[in-house]
Amino acid sequence: MKRLLDCSASDFARMNGQELKQAIIASEGRTILAEVIGSFTPYYPAVTNAEMAAAFGADLILLNFFDVSNPSIEGLKVEDPESTVRTLKQLTGRPIGLNLEPVDLSAKQMETLIELPEGRIATEKSLQRAKELGFDFVCLTGNPKTGVSNAEITKAIQVARRVFGEDGLIISGKMHSAGVSGEAGSSLMSEETLHTFIEAGADIILIPSPGTVPGFTVEKTAKLVDIVHEKGALAILTTGTSQEGSDEATIKQIALNSKMAGADLFHIGDAGAVGIALPENITAYSIVVRGKRHTYVRMASSILR
Repeated sequence: MKRLLDCSASDFARMNGQELKQAIIASEGRTILAEVIGSFTPYYPAVTNAEMAAAFGADLILLNFFDVSNPSIEGLKVEDPESTVRTLKQLTGRPIGLNLEPVDLSAKQMETLIELPEGRIATEKSLQRAKELGFDFVCLTGNPKTGVSNAEITKAIQVARRVFGEDGLIISGKMHSAGVSGEAGSSLMSEETLHTFIEAGADIILIPSPGTVPGFTVEKTAKLVDIVHEKGALAILTTGTSQEGSDEATIKQIALNSKMAGADLFHIGDAGAVGIALPENITAYSIVVRGKRHTYVRMASSILR
């Protein structure tokens, strides 16, 4: 098994979820995941946001706002919608994952929520569709104002594990409250929640990066990451509170603090520009995490390799 740092498009095409996880482990905290929205007109309409993120140094691409009942990506024309995800994987040469949202209809709201289409909610049906469409991994999380709770994420992890099997790769956690009262700021993630997610079958636990959510210091985040590692899971630290649109100095600080906190993967969100982080911030993030050598190789490597 290669470390992800050394993987090319042909390597990614042969991997299942657990092989991808092992490649991440072997890279020792040097994996960049960029979240993008494909349902908006791209930052530059000549290419998809996923292609843009890949070109600026992302190893993994995570699609947000993607409706599995109506698969489509702005900037990508396909004859058969069923081929949308597989075509995007060919164009980017990267593993492609999907956000699905475990909405909790009984959760106490802290703000007015929005109603999601069925194809974006983490149900058994939508998870099965995600598998059929060819996604390499799934992320169970919540966008703002969606009413996603930690309790409902736990249930969705169990369903996702049944659907994707032992070879599947499951990420779970929250970057912010998602509109649920009692799950905001320093109360967003507890040790008990971490244990629950891992025991339910999650491979990678999503935790806010230090400085992105009130109360998440390097020390607090590092403690949570240590617990995740003790339980045999990986930690992805997230920049998902629109700071992906900050200046590069802020991005670099977040990246280095996340490194010190023990991140296995580094997430950068989609709210910097139009459905994507400011592209130069993806590169800046990557250079802090793994230097120019690995960043430039990832940016330059052909999808034909």
